[in-house]
Amino acid sequence: MTAANVHERTAKETRGKTEPGEASAAEHKTTYREALREALRDALRGDERVFLMGEDVGAYGGCFGVSLGLLEEFGPERIRDTPLSESAFVGAGIGAALAGMRPIVEIMTVNFSLLALDQILNNAATLLHMSGGQLAVPLVIRMTTGAGRQLAAQHSHSLEGWYAHIPGLRVLAPATIEDARHMLAPALADPDPVLIFEHGTLYNASGELDPAARPLPLDRAAIRRPGTDVSLITYGGCLPKTLAAADELAAVGVSAEVVDLRSLRPLDDTTITESVFRTHRAVVVDEAWRTGSLAAEISARIGEQAFYALDARVRRVCSAEVPIPYARQLEAAALPQIADIVKAVREAVG
Repeated sequence: MTAANVHERTAKETRGKTEPGEASAAEHKTTYREALREALRDALRGDERVFLMGEDVGAYGGCFGVSLGLLEEFGPERIRDTPLSESAFVGAGIGAALAGMRPIVEIMTVNFSLLALDQILNNAATLLHMSGGQLAVPLVIRMTTGAGRQLAAQHSHSLEGWYAHIPGLRVLAPATIEDARHMLAPALADPDPVLIFEHGTLYNASGELDPAARPLPLDRAAIRRPGTDVSLITYGGCLPKTLAAADELAAVGVSAEVVDLRSLRPLDDTTITESVFRTHRAVVVDEAWRTGSLAAEISARIGEQAFYALDARVRRVCSAEVPIPYARQLEAAALPQIADIVKAVREAVG
């Protein structure tokens, strides 16, 4: 799957049809994509040090359509198309941050971010420590993660757990329209590098954006649905599936509490363990592979901090340990689905 294929598919999604939220102003709805765009627009208007850079973010409007129209509004000095070299433009973003700017770097997909892993790990995450506190790197890196859109193995993996392993980074996963709209501003205000992972299946999600909504602190998880029988702990693109599973469980008398992690580094241990103390059971839903996953880390922390509150072992629902397939049926079979979550909960509650 080439970048051109991704462009073509995204163009069909973002330009070939009317988007939810754009069809009628009377609907008062917005999409996840539009919420991200408005967050970018606010940041660019509010601070002249802010600029956006990445592949095709300018004239094309971003591979996933997030930056459509921003080049016309802010010009090529602040919406900067880059060559196809992740290491180069992430490195340029680090340099700009060190020089006092507030760069937002867009990487097309998390798989491609591995080409910039040296810059992210060995420079962005470590310079403050290695300089004895003299060199902060206030850099924001946005990238698309996750599967479910038939983009095959090189554009579909969930590798955010790898970055959550690295001290010196803050790692965020906005799963709602409100978080898409409101996480960017505090990320830009953070003196440390912040990575924001946007799940590709969420871009077209639409809904009401509460005008009174304001961001929670970046290190706080959110209870998206209260419950008493089991804690469903998830993040990003798995949140809609987890909420749908909770609806199915409610229909058969099982009350599931849904915890949206929001922040993957640091993890909000307090919200996670308090939920487990309320429900006494936990199922972790994570689109990454099971081995060495965030789901494994969360399970371990529950064991360390809430072991005696558990009435059943912690279950994990993760992707199959294969490269994500292209074929629709195989891709669906490899990913966590609502039925898998329901099955794990039924096992947990007996």
